[in-house]
Amino acid sequence: MMSNSFVKMPASDEAKRFFVLGDRVERRLRISGTWLNIFDVTVPSGSRTPKHAHASPEVFRILEGKLTIWRLSESGPEEIEASAGDIVTIPPFMVHGYSNRGTVPVVFSAVVDRDMAEFIEAEGTTEPPKASPSADTIARMMAAANAYGITILAA
Repeated sequence: MMSNSFVKMPASDEAKRFFVLGDRVERRLRISGTWLNIFDVTVPSGSRTPKHAHASPEVFRILEGKLTIWRLSESGPEEIEASAGDIVTIPPFMVHGYSNRGTVPVVFSAVVDRDMAEFIEAEGTTEPPKASPSADTIARMMAAANAYGITILAA
């Protein structure tokens, strides 16, 4: 018997696409009435997210490339080199960030909650950036993040 919970993924050109500090973020799934959202994130070579924390847990599944994930666990700072097929969990309120130190883009799927999805969709741009984020852009993102329960610790 086939499950009735099957979800057909939209084609890449049909997905809702946003750019957040240089990363391309494509919404793949939002289950109405729940917290569950899935985004595919493409991280260009040299791109990174600032260290931050939020109430929602996150799950990253690396699809292509190698992503360096930094997180502050109860036993101290950890740096994880996650490759295609790896799954990394980020518990609620854990300080974390990621970077692409390689020469090719990294692609990963991220399972996030409603607040994170709303932040991405409200603060992301629909056009790719033409340059690295300016100090003004980073300051605006830091201020906006607070409204969604995200604390950015270092830009």
